[in-house]
Amino acid sequence: MTSFMIQGDQFVMDCQPIRLLSGAIHYFRIVPEYWKDRLLKLKACGFNTVETYVAWNMHEPKEGQFNFTGMADIVKFIETAAEVGLYVIVRPSPYICAEWEFGGMPAWLLADESIRLRCYDPKFLAKVDAYYDVLLPKLKPLLCTNGGPIIAMQVENEYGSYGNDLKYLEYLKDGMIARGIDVLLFTSDGPEDFMLQGGMIPGVLETVNFGSRAEEAFESLKQVQPDKPLMCMEYWNGWFDHWNKPHHTRDAQDAANVFEDMLNAGGSVNFYMFHGGTNFGFYNGANNHGTYEPTVTSYDYDSPLTEWGDITEKFVLIKETIERHFDVEPMPLPEPVRKQSYGSVELKPIAPLFDVLSVLSEPVQRTCPEPMEKLGQDYGFILYTTQISGPRKQCSLELQEVHDRALVFVNGEYKGAVERWDPKPIEFQVPEGGAELRILVENMGRINYGPYLKDYKGITEGARLGFQFLFDWTIHTLPLDNIGLLNKRTVDQPAEGERPSEGPVFYKGSFHIADEADIADTFLKLEGWTKGVAYVNGFNLGRYWEAGPQKSLYVPAPLLRAGDNEIVLFELHGTSQQQITLQDHAELE
Repeated sequence: MTSFMIQGDQFVMDCQPIRLLSGAIHYFRIVPEYWKDRLLKLKACGFNTVETYVAWNMHEPKEGQFNFTGMADIVKFIETAAEVGLYVIVRPSPYICAEWEFGGMPAWLLADESIRLRCYDPKFLAKVDAYYDVLLPKLKPLLCTNGGPIIAMQVENEYGSYGNDLKYLEYLKDGMIARGIDVLLFTSDGPEDFMLQGGMIPGVLETVNFGSRAEEAFESLKQVQPDKPLMCMEYWNGWFDHWNKPHHTRDAQDAANVFEDMLNAGGSVNFYMFHGGTNFGFYNGANNHGTYEPTVTSYDYDSPLTEWGDITEKFVLIKETIERHFDVEPMPLPEPVRKQSYGSVELKPIAPLFDVLSVLSEPVQRTCPEPMEKLGQDYGFILYTTQISGPRKQCSLELQEVHDRALVFVNGEYKGAVERWDPKPIEFQVPEGGAELRILVENMGRINYGPYLKDYKGITEGARLGFQFLFDWTIHTLPLDNIGLLNKRTVDQPAEGERPSEGPVFYKGSFHIADEADIADTFLKLEGWTKGVAYVNGFNLGRYWEAGPQKSLYVPAPLLRAGDNEIVLFELHGTSQQQITLQDHAELE
């Protein structure tokens, strides 16, 4: 059993002062086969601790249905960290931010409009309690007080940036203690006065999050907590990317210098991130500081380890900084994970979306165009269909609060896109006899930070022509979580070489790997494609979009197999060339 506690302004491990040198690695952003590789590289860099959030929506995707397998096997991840020789900090707050869909909270919470998030609301707390009743008993045997590697756990995450409900924070703390969590508890907040005041509770260590001006941030922490250890729980040594914006990078020497400033001040630190990983599937989050901005699939974060696990200049400089301040036991780095180019792969159109609706979804009838959450859907797309009477010389389609990007079709003809960040109306005419109106809405990621967390997806308020609301809708939920259903389709495939009509279409192709020795990481380059979702062997790699900055998708080797490997793209707009390239390097611009 390990003893970890606070004595005065120091952390103490088994009666000896210790500085925590930690790096964030999220198990849910990495295929399990690579957990050990990333953890070994953290240890080899000179760190003694790994920190991870816990993503509620990964573990309880449907209410009452829990998952702790595969990429959600947090117990295995923590056990692997212990095997490598690392202590573990766990942050299991109901909310994690993390640029992760809905800040880690499950979308099914939004089915009840009356629920109040992140406060002392009995409905919300009942959901948290049910989750903690399953999660925390799995973590209890791994606490350092029980001989495991977990030395500290977080109560809530950056709560002072959101609210000031101290009764809520006390409830979470008491619930953790009542379930046997007897290690050091902490909160973390930004360095502003209101953030620290709103996020602190008595008897719980406060830590601070920042990316620069270490002396100022630590001084702010001292003002509200003068007699405790200094710790930066999130040192933002890089940053994340949004679609339609440049790729973020940070000078490696500058990042190392700020780290050294923290060490000179006597502080402990957790690098956010040490290794970012990937927002596979539909799990990327979004921000809204006046304009909705979805996060890209890559979570490279310009970290010391790249998205695919390679060391960087930042890694080298941080390692040198640690070695100047501490005696670090030399440790060899694991060999770099091998990358491989597999060349070009031809893709053929196999099904226009509108031809396979009956295979992918059961339609429901609603008077109004309900959002996803009201229909039990979490991620993906949703299709709304209605009839418009005619003739109408000029129509202006207005979508009230579309979340997030809608493609509009009139009698099967594409008329344009309505985007949340640029909600211009769509103009068209309706012939005599009327027309079929179809609106396909993409959920591009729920907001993960700030006051707009209640982020319903689909058409959230209504659709109208001018001032006339449209009613009587047929709705297809399209989570696209099982594209194997496409193999059951009954419609005729397009003739070979035939180009599909404009609109959302599924494409399929395959490439062959001769034997297991040839399996390696690769990167899916999508030049000429517009926007959509990519799958490899049924695994959702995430979104692509010609808007950038991300120009390729990371394909970890464990997703591949000897023999034929299947690639499916769900392309929303069309392509100038029906092929993709599997190359040995990433492209983030």
